[in-house]
Amino acid sequence: MSVPSIGETVPNFELPATGDKTLSLADLRGSHVVLYFYPKASTPGCTQEGQDFRDLHAEFRAAGAVILGASRDGIKAQENFKAKHEFPFDLLSDKDETLCNLFGVIKEKNMYGKKVMGIERSTFLIDADGVLRREWRGVKVKGHARETLEAVQALNG
Repeated sequence: MSVPSIGETVPNFELPATGDKTLSLADLRGSHVVLYFYPKASTPGCTQEGQDFRDLHAEFRAAGAVILGASRDGIKAQENFKAKHEFPFDLLSDKDETLCNLFGVIKEKNMYGKKVMGIERSTFLIDADGVLRREWRGVKVKGHARETLEAVQALNG
């Protein structure tokens, strides 16, 4: 399966989510979807990124967007992460890396001098019709949520 390119329809996916539910992309048609991948729940950079999206959540909703965070953490870790930081959006558990592989976010990383495979912090903006409109790879957390919000608002033209 090839990674979707800008302007292409994103294949449907379905994953366990916080709140004891399963979410699919098809269920979200009619809303823009901000899908952000983070390496690990409750780590400093991932916490800051989630808080930044949380703090702008009302503006994303006003622009017609749903935010979804995704990592390889299990659903229990995602539930704890969401509750601790009061994220008003769902987190997806991608333990088998299906979604990570769909978007090509698993990369070789250097952890304390050791090569490991992990999630490259990335965000994808999917429009209300399911078409990929923007992607950010190798994301730096500072200012990223605001930049993403501006891209969502630009879709509404």
